[in-house]
Amino acid sequence: MFRIKQLLKMFLQNILLPLFYTWYARKPVEKGSILFADAHHDEVPFSMRRVYETLTSGKTGGCMSGGKEAFPPSGKDQRGGVSGEDGAGSAQYRIESFVRDFDRVPYGQLLRYLLRFMRAYATAEYVFICDYYLPVAACRKRPETKVVQLWHSCGLMKKIAYDAGDDIPKGYRGDMFGNYTYLTLSAQVCVPVHARALRITQERIYATGVSRTDYYFDEDWNRSCREAFYERYPQARGKRIALWAPTFRGNAARPRLEGLEEVRRAADALSGEWYFLIKAHPHIDAHGMVSNCAIPTEELLPVADLLITDYSSVMFDYLLYRRPIVLFAPDLGKYEAERGFYIDYHELPYPVAETAEELRSAVENCARVWREKPIPKAKEEAAGAVGGTDSASCSGDGRPGEPGNASDEEIDRFREKYVGACDGHATERILKLVGLWQ
Repeated sequence: MFRIKQLLKMFLQNILLPLFYTWYARKPVEKGSILFADAHHDEVPFSMRRVYETLTSGKTGGCMSGGKEAFPPSGKDQRGGVSGEDGAGSAQYRIESFVRDFDRVPYGQLLRYLLRFMRAYATAEYVFICDYYLPVAACRKRPETKVVQLWHSCGLMKKIAYDAGDDIPKGYRGDMFGNYTYLTLSAQVCVPVHARALRITQERIYATGVSRTDYYFDEDWNRSCREAFYERYPQARGKRIALWAPTFRGNAARPRLEGLEEVRRAADALSGEWYFLIKAHPHIDAHGMVSNCAIPTEELLPVADLLITDYSSVMFDYLLYRRPIVLFAPDLGKYEAERGFYIDYHELPYPVAETAEELRSAVENCARVWREKPIPKAKEEAAGAVGGTDSASCSGDGRPGEPGNASDEEIDRFREKYVGACDGHATERILKLVGLWQ
């Protein structure tokens, strides 16, 4: 069945979708037409949400889990505009969302969806994506259309795209990234690496900062996430919050998870002082729910006192909160041999645990530092915004484990190197870059 699905995808990608695009591209580009497209979600994903909100209303919303307004269904038009710093004028746009989790859509509906997208794509002025999106690559796009890739991860960790063994579907013969006009990243150090991995020129890659990280600097958003969490999980009050957010192994079609039982054992052993959140990658949960929390990972970052992760880029997001991180990598040797890294994993400024006992010890090290720092009575009401003072951080420097793991200066240099362009104003820079900020 998997092989049959791959053949059908190749037929669509190489024959049907290009023909459909070419037919409708005879019409002129519709000025002000903006598409948001994604193949892994059923609502505008977090990595595109800040740009989407800015273009539709000029305002930012709260956490999805906090009961805020949901984003429109795929194919629904939105009218919007955005003004520049002087507040003068407002350009009008026609914004259309093509957001569907392809794995959850019956084939007939998916085909109709793809044909509708190709028709809109053929005359769109802008297309925003934030992950691999094969329909965008199904044709040689017209030069008047700008494709903006709001890259979904910060920093550099595991190898991606053509640098990885199983990231690109075998048998794929197209140019998956060739239609990108702009690719936006978290820091300049990421630019040459992504140029090689995606096989595009560096001239199309910009260290503007990653749009979604603007939320982390938004005190209202952080407060909203905290309030929503404690309303939903009141049993977590009075405890430190440890968030395990690992990546998946394999590919999106056949993902696997490592370390679950070890984390569960550590959580049981530390349950008196810690409330453990297990948040698996969506590709894992799609094949059987593993997570013990329904709130999206990004909305748990303002809540977490400690992040436990492995090779996930969520580490770089959490860097912006200046709080402790423990790296739990039970299959480090195997993963490094099979997938590989862009950086020396053992040179990261955080402790690395490979067994359940090492993980428990690393978390307990944090706890020992914190025992003289009682949890604030109204901790769950704190904003916890990036750059602020968080009483939950180890000695105020964000270092878990023994004091000699890394100095404050080393962590600051690491943060600046990999997420230095993420300062709360990335979305504005991106919209100015592409010509949508007036």
